[in-house]
Amino acid sequence: MTLGILTAIAAGIMLGLYALPEKYAKDFEFENTWGLMFFINMLIVPVIAGFVLVDGFTDIIGSLSGEILLKMSIAALAWGIGVMLWGKAINYIGLSLGFSIFIGTVILVGSLLPFLVDGLPPTNAFLTILGGLVIVLIGIVANGRAGMTRQKDEQDALVTANDQSAMSTGILIAIGGGLLATGFSYANAAGRPAIHAASQAAGNPEWVTAVVVMFVIYVAGALFVMPYFIYQLGKKELWGKFKTPAFSKNLLLTAVMAVLNFAASVTFAYAAYQLGKAGNTVGYAVFNTVSVAVAILTGLSTGEWVKASTKAKNFLYVGLAAMVLGVVVIALGNGMV
Repeated sequence: MTLGILTAIAAGIMLGLYALPEKYAKDFEFENTWGLMFFINMLIVPVIAGFVLVDGFTDIIGSLSGEILLKMSIAALAWGIGVMLWGKAINYIGLSLGFSIFIGTVILVGSLLPFLVDGLPPTNAFLTILGGLVIVLIGIVANGRAGMTRQKDEQDALVTANDQSAMSTGILIAIGGGLLATGFSYANAAGRPAIHAASQAAGNPEWVTAVVVMFVIYVAGALFVMPYFIYQLGKKELWGKFKTPAFSKNLLLTAVMAVLNFAASVTFAYAAYQLGKAGNTVGYAVFNTVSVAVAILTGLSTGEWVKASTKAKNFLYVGLAAMVLGVVVIALGNGMV
């Protein structure tokens, strides 16, 4: 169990840090940076990882039944749509609130969804895990309050009468995006057993299973993500933005983002395996919670909270403490399985 928890924490740290290089990209709009990142992340890195790291890669993929591939692909496609909706939500309600609502929904639903595939653990373990999830969500709510208070500190008011509709729309989009993004957790739970068996039969180490699982999820997710960015780049006439002296630097930064994101997902999948029967639930909760904590700490270290009041920072610290406590309780629950 200890190895699984530590691996899930490592995955969360990578996910929390993966967007940091975006701050240093130059001459790119949102669509340029993230479109390039997702292209590398969903189509280049998984393919290279599959052929370089996995023995019998094409045979493993070919051995999967149509039913398993269909379940994984539909769930992964939903995840891709959810990620895009999250970006839309941030445009309406800001990063802090959008991140908190989105990840809160992901943790609550995504951590429980694998039970539909793997079955429920013993009652005492199940109730302890649920208790940990509740504590984590309290932390997410506190982070949302911190973000709202900070936004109010930096403006004359959080929202005006004209902004009420946009705020409500953004919250609904964030919740909808979070629900769809839980397809990631379901796809991992649905596909991992068959992929693991095929990977082991080909003589691969246990961790290689995670690489193949993420290959299927990421490539399927790209079926929505890439057409979306291609459309946006054309609609906003942003293709010319790629012709900049800073392109080489931006390419390197987005490649680092892509590798960190994919590596985080692979590490999470391996952590879920190490954690046993409740691994998808426990690993997913730890993974996402740590990523939120790291993202917040990164924001603090890069000056995002310089203008925030003591009240806003106190909400932030309470949220962080609750998330850490919740992860500890979830880990205890997993130890009961």
